[in-house]
Amino acid sequence: MKFSRIHSLQEIATIINCQFVGNADFPVEGMNEIHVVTSGDIVFVDHPKYYEKALQSAATIVIINKEVDCPEGKALLISNDPFRDFNILTHHFRPFQATDLAISVSAIIGEGTFIQPNCFIGNHVKIGANCIIHSNVSIYDGCIIGDNVIIQAGTILGADAFYYKKRPDGFDQLLSGGRVIIEDNVGIGALCTIDKGVTGDTTIGEGTKIDNQVHVGHDTIIGKKCLIAAQTGIAGCVIIEDEVTIWGQVGTTSGITIGTKAVILGQTGVTKSVEGGKSYFGTPIEESREKLKQLANIKRIPEILKTIK
Repeated sequence: MKFSRIHSLQEIATIINCQFVGNADFPVEGMNEIHVVTSGDIVFVDHPKYYEKALQSAATIVIINKEVDCPEGKALLISNDPFRDFNILTHHFRPFQATDLAISVSAIIGEGTFIQPNCFIGNHVKIGANCIIHSNVSIYDGCIIGDNVIIQAGTILGADAFYYKKRPDGFDQLLSGGRVIIEDNVGIGALCTIDKGVTGDTTIGEGTKIDNQVHVGHDTIIGKKCLIAAQTGIAGCVIIEDEVTIWGQVGTTSGITIGTKAVILGQTGVTKSVEGGKSYFGTPIEESREKLKQLANIKRIPEILKTIK
């Protein structure tokens, strides 16, 4: 998430009421999660295990809950609760905007696009030309949809990320200030849910086709010309490269990469990153030929035991 203008370190420290290390005029351009930060961004860290990763990341401003040596060229915001303060900044720069209109006055809808009854189109949504948005689709604030996109009934774009911090009295949600971006010629089935990024974008690449009842988690990037079949669940921060085929009821863990032109067979649990150009099956995931050989050998166990006896 980039801010509408550059802020100073002093301004940010005032918003979250904390001390800082660095020049008061140090420039702050935005805020992001650690996997998508760039120079000028704020990142937060609240566990010693990840201090070094955050301090050595591309982010140049770190909200941290311990006074440490500040790396050269960076600045620190010293907070007793970085998670809370990151939420304060998200709320400050991307506050929730209520609307009582089915289609927000700030939404931009392209020529030749049809919006069927009972849809909700949120604030600052952009929809390209020649799209069809079927009934009961909800498109949350800030989503961007390209040209020639078809979205079937009941689908929801831009819901909050499933991202929580456990507290003694329950779970605190990390507020979502990101977006969903749907590129040109994408087809999305009925009753799909595509969550927005926490601070970045969840992206569906050009020409990709998604079947009914598919879930895509926050900050996931799906490449061009992918096919994803029904009841697949894709976790947050996944990268699916171009021309990947994912068959029904596949589930993935977060933070993995599925390589270009990989094929994931039905009911596979994608527990790790996999190379492109190969076919995979099973839980834990393996190349399909190897997994099918294993299953064939398992069927032979009674015969082998009988021979041994």
